[in-house]
Amino acid sequence: MAVADSPAHARLMDGVYRRQRHIYDLTRKFYLLGRDGLIAGLAVPPGGSALELGCGTGRNLALAAERYPDARLFGLDISRVMLETAEKRMRREKIAGKVRLAEADASAFDAEKLFGRRHFDRVFLSYALSMIPPWERTVAAALDCVAPGGSLHIVDFGRQEKLPGWFRTGLTRWLAAFHVAPRDSLREVLESECERRGASLSFDSRFCGYAVHAVVRVPGED
Repeated sequence: MAVADSPAHARLMDGVYRRQRHIYDLTRKFYLLGRDGLIAGLAVPPGGSALELGCGTGRNLALAAERYPDARLFGLDISRVMLETAEKRMRREKIAGKVRLAEADASAFDAEKLFGRRHFDRVFLSYALSMIPPWERTVAAALDCVAPGGSLHIVDFGRQEKLPGWFRTGLTRWLAAFHVAPRDSLREVLESECERRGASLSFDSRFCGYAVHAVVRVPGED
């Protein structure tokens, strides 16, 4: 299991996105496929809560705020510069009062200290695991803060198993330039966590394997 030096990784992410953040949403819409479907599938219950790990520019939280106006929304990211952009978005879209943001490592965070609560009805990650070195720890940390009866939702790069070899090779090299690596064993890690927790897993490969969409449903209280 990879282990990250949080301050070093924070500096790396700040360096990567210090300038990119200004065009991030404009450019990423062409290849971060499945994000809107993930948000639509959250189905946050009325008055419920949702936490995004690796919230970046706040793009997904803003869409969630529009789709679930009664929800309480939270987001964390290790990059201070990305959070600055997210905070500006929340103010610009006049939703700062319903979205709380915090700077933290998604693989090792204390939700109660950050947000005053331990559990959330929905927790989600959108193309974040592929950028987090200790991604297996992040999966476990995410599931730890899902409320009984709640769910974890993930969309990220897949194995590209049905795409041409030249495309897979090119994509892998291009992503590596941005410190991004598809997590080929994601399904196995999620299955192991589900077995340990008595949870259920829905796992779909989409766009010829370009992306994967996973939902882990945590059992409710007896």
